[in-house]
Amino acid sequence: MISYFEKKKKEKKIIKDKDVVKTVDEVMDSFTNYHIYKLVNRKVIKDIKGSISGGKESKVYWGRDWNNNDIAIKIYLTSSAEFRKGIKEYILGDPRFKRLPNKFRSLIYFWAKKEFNNLVRLKNFDVSVPRPIGLSGNVLVMEFLGERGYRAPLLSEIYKRLIKEELLEAYRQVKENLIKMVCNSKMVHADLSEFNLVYWKNKVYIIDVSQSVEIDHPKSLDFLERDIKNVYKFFSKLIDIGEYNRLEGDVTHCIKMKMQEK
Repeated sequence: MISYFEKKKKEKKIIKDKDVVKTVDEVMDSFTNYHIYKLVNRKVIKDIKGSISGGKESKVYWGRDWNNNDIAIKIYLTSSAEFRKGIKEYILGDPRFKRLPNKFRSLIYFWAKKEFNNLVRLKNFDVSVPRPIGLSGNVLVMEFLGERGYRAPLLSEIYKRLIKEELLEAYRQVKENLIKMVCNSKMVHADLSEFNLVYWKNKVYIIDVSQSVEIDHPKSLDFLERDIKNVYKFFSKLIDIGEYNRLEGDVTHCIKMKMQEK
């Protein structure tokens, strides 16, 4: 794992503290700054060091809390309207949410709260996800996976460095967490793939659960089928994991049992 971080150092330097304000200002409006200040006043965030990942929907920063522990700060972009239509299918029909906010900023706050609540719920059922720490508006603070300001690699980035035994163990963990998510927490990730799995200290973590839905969601089984197919497609190319039907059966057995009871 050290060699991975050494490689990342050569590819890209960590953003220096003096550049943080400039970098952060590029994605933060006054509302985002307000929520950051709230988290600072609540002693959740002490400072923000620099960006570690980003996309169209959000950016993640490395920071420190008041005990100088590393934290991950996920900021949902209030200026990005591209995914507004896309997120509706994950909210509409979810029994936990009766109404969709009309204002875009309120929708983003709603989405951030949804991810925070999903993390809390999954963590309570012992699913391997980053520990949620705090939330205000569109700013979510959670456990930092990585070291010295470098995020831990995604499974899609590190799998070529893993030996067969490590890949088999990674698959076992992913399968186990899928079962816990579906059968214990009664949730479906709805976007699971090697790009949403972090590999850190021989442990696999599931990330990006904002779109995750309850089993009672009208599209949950479609989402689950897609998740299982993505996992099978990735691992079956690398190691022998048996037939697809076996994975599907192990993950969905609790759903089928519930249907039989009805």
